[in-house]
Amino acid sequence: MIEVGLTGCIGAGKSTVAAALVARGAVLLDADAIVAELQQPGRPVLEAMVARFGPSILRPDGTLDRAATAAFVFNDPQKLAELNAIVHPAVRAEMVARRRELAGSDAVVVSDIPLLTEGGPERRQGLAGIIVVDVAHEVAVQRLVAGRDLTADEARARLANQASRAERLALADFVIDNNGPLDGLEGQVERCWAWISSLRAAAG
Repeated sequence: MIEVGLTGCIGAGKSTVAAALVARGAVLLDADAIVAELQQPGRPVLEAMVARFGPSILRPDGTLDRAATAAFVFNDPQKLAELNAIVHPAVRAEMVARRRELAGSDAVVVSDIPLLTEGGPERRQGLAGIIVVDVAHEVAVQRLVAGRDLTADEARARLANQASRAERLALADFVIDNNGPLDGLEGQVERCWAWISSLRAAAG
């Protein structure tokens, strides 16, 4: 098994790149998807969130109201830190368990981790390389407004809670520029896959 990290700011287009790599044979570990699983009703993570933030973060059917939760925490650094303290350790543990299941295989694993940069140097451990999907700040804002029903101010607040563009680029071993139209990604993803294949060959 060889594992590479995939990261970028919110709105960068990581999911599009991840899907293109999966189409080429990669196995995806998607941190956001794992978060969604762990926040289902009856799971300890959601129960801990309700215990800390109250039932207002739930819909009437008991599922997590993500929009209400985001509005509640993203403008309050203390609440955001408390949410991260509940969610992040559980996600890391689940990703470790899933990696363990793949250990010893010949899989190419792409770990889509939005906050990889924020995790510090230790987050590189076990990764053969890091792919950064790069996008200008205002391009990300425009995409979030158009695609996620956020205001420009809300989008900028979300971005402000993440690592800077420069910090992500400093971490990158391979950069995919997603500032242009999506149809411009194909050639870059093909080159990225060739790079991953070279890492795999070098690892034996």
